[in-house]
Amino acid sequence: MGSRALVSAGWLSGALKAKKTPSLRVLDSTGGKDAKKTFSERHIPGASFFDLEECKDKASPYEMMLPSKSQFSEYVGSLGINNQSHVVVYDCDNKGMLYSPRVWWMFRVFGHNNVSILDGGLVNWVKQNLPVTSEIAHVRREKFNVTLNPPLLKTFEEVQANLVNNKFQLVDARSEGRFRGPEPKPGEVEPGHIPGSVNLPFSSFLTNEGFERPAHEIRSLFEEKGIDLKKPMIATCRRGVTACHLALASFILGKEDTAVYDGSWYEWFHRAKAEHKVFERKN
Repeated sequence: MGSRALVSAGWLSGALKAKKTPSLRVLDSTGGKDAKKTFSERHIPGASFFDLEECKDKASPYEMMLPSKSQFSEYVGSLGINNQSHVVVYDCDNKGMLYSPRVWWMFRVFGHNNVSILDGGLVNWVKQNLPVTSEIAHVRREKFNVTLNPPLLKTFEEVQANLVNNKFQLVDARSEGRFRGPEPKPGEVEPGHIPGSVNLPFSSFLTNEGFERPAHEIRSLFEEKGIDLKKPMIATCRRGVTACHLALASFILGKEDTAVYDGSWYEWFHRAKAEHKVFERKN
């Protein structure tokens, strides 16, 4: 059984207070260079830090590729998570949610559906005067068995094949400026996009306060872009992080099989043929 994709601060606060759910494990998934320092100063009591820079394929030349099954199993087990755990992920970004959908998606790719995101993130937890601490929780290592869920993950080769067979709708979660882009400069990852992709920025799913928009508004956003939620979909972005917001938004509407192109634009820019990259040059 899976869990609801989003939980409220009120629900999480109550569950932590009640301590009736010993399987509950809270993870701070904030990214960026100061993320660990921020966590050490202020986090939800009992939370552990999920380091996206640690839990990835470090041998890959691309920015944020999934770790191996054994690496994920080992890393998650070290955070006190087993296959019975209900994992709740949050981040500290002032947008409310930036990195947490990536970790939510990672758990699902590796076969763990009992995972939720704290709607509104730490910024709204604090606004509601809920407790934070600098105390680091000590957790016991657990055994976590991985069962890969391949349909949720797409590779460069599969996206390349899609240019011809059009089996999937390709949706890009970056801002319009990053999607359209000027002419590229040598050696840099310039703005631009994969042919045939539709631009639906991840930020459009969030309210100004940093919460996920209501389901009817999310549905309208997909409809306005001509995206058919009954058909297969691949989400992409720069490095496979904000693409997971598209997977989350469609999941909320009952579409639980949206795949993410893990390498996203960063890999595509470096590997695709010139004619398979669209740069809308400025006049």
